[in-house]
Amino acid sequence: MDDSEVPLSRHGGPKDAAATLAQENLERYSLDELAQRIALLEAEIARVKSHRDKAAAHRLAAEAFFRPKGGGGDQA
Repeated sequence: MDDSEVPLSRHGGPKDAAATLAQENLERYSLDELAQRIALLEAEIARVKSHRDKAAAHRLAAEAFFRPKGGGGDQA
């Protein structure tokens, strides 16, 4: 993975955990350790996706709540 593929934070710098994992040398890990690492990373990906989905649902609910109700405005 080259530097252009390292995840960046909102502020333009590398993300601590993701950047560290992306640059870590995997040669020292056994097959079992790699399998465990993959399982942990897949669980973390699932956790992040779940949080993203909850955040998206929260945003949609907020947008629906604050959306103007009927009565003209932007209707063509």
